[in-house]
Parts: sequence; structure tokens; C-alpha cells
Amino acid sequence: MFTGLVQHVGTLLSRTERPDGARLVVGSDGWAHLPEPGDSIAINGCCLTVVQADETTMHFDAIPTTLGLTTIGALPLEHRVNLEHAATPTTLLGGHLVQGHVEGTGTVTFNGADPERGWLLRIEAPEAVSRFMIEKGSIAIDGVSLTIAALDGNRVEVALIPETLDRTTLSDLEEGDSVNLESDCLAKMVGKLLERSQNPGG
Repeated sequence: MFTGLVQHVGTLLSRTERPDGARLVVGSDGWAHLPEPGDSIAINGCCLTVVQADETTMHFDAIPTTLGLTTIGALPLEHRVNLEHAATPTTLLGGHLVQGHVEGTGTVTFNGADPERGWLLRIEAPEAVSRFMIEKGSIAIDGVSLTIAALDGNRVEVALIPETLDRTTLSDLEEGDSVNLESDCLAKMVGKLLERSQNPGG
């Protein structure tokens, strides 16, 4: 479980294809909170397990499902990535509950300053995510916990403050880029319960 508050930005150094997926090597780039083998780390919102680590790098294995559902399998080398260590019982929940289970990828349609409303990021989301989006609700974009400012069908808009732009990779995004999306897990649970109550035999 994560909070969507990015702790550090690392760099994707290598991706080695394997029959069972791929081995990823991410540079920790001075991260003070160095993980150990077995730790769970969210990379752009995708929960992966550390299989090897030293003072400068972290190694992860990603299965084909992960590579197909997220942007992890297509990110170019030297790409900056958002990093967050798994939450503990004492972690301050400054964002929202994020599982690290990416449900699909969205497409950036706008990322920049609006003269009247500040910095806005607009994304077209797949139906698997958009069905659980509500205005003023939560969404994780590349692992960053954000509040939905506006909705138009499957298009979502969020406002980014300078602190978020400085501490994450979201300022790097350009029109047409793909991002990992995870809807609010509480909204998903409520939605599933409502579906079951309406279709008790389903």
C-alpha cells in the first residue's frame, strides 16, 4: 500500500528482456531511503519488488502482465521515474490509499500553465479507470496522488501546484505521452458492492 506522495525521482538505467518478463535497473540518484531486497517500491505508480539493491541502483523483475498494462515496458532508458516506498502503520497519509495496481494507461492531452487557473494536466482515461472517477475525488497519475478538478466524459483534469511539479516527473509530460492510472480503491470497492447488490446472481 502507498500514499501517492512521491519520495524521490530516480532514473531507468536498463531493461533486459527475459522469457518471463524483464529485469529493470533503476538508479536511486541519491535517495536517502535506500530499499533492501524484498521491499515494495512504486515506480510511476506500479508496485514492484526489489530483488537486488546497492548504494546506487535497485533491480526489479516485471512480469509480462505488468509490462503490458503499464508504461514500464515502453519507457525509454534514462527516463525519470517517480519512486515511493511502501507505507507502514506509522506513515502519514497525506495523499490517499494507493495500491500500486495500475489499471491502465491514459494519454496526456494538455500539460501546462493556464493564465487564469494555474498549471493544469489533462488526461484521456480508459473506461476501466474513468468509471470510478468523480469530481473532487482522488486519482493516482504515475504514482502521484491528485484531486480531480474537472471531468468531461473520460477526460480528467487535475491542477498541479509548484511543489508537485518540483518533486515529481509530471512537469516532464508532453501531449501524447502515456501515463499509469489507478482510480481510488475505495470508489472501486463501493462500485463493486453496488454491482453485486444490483445483480445478486451475477
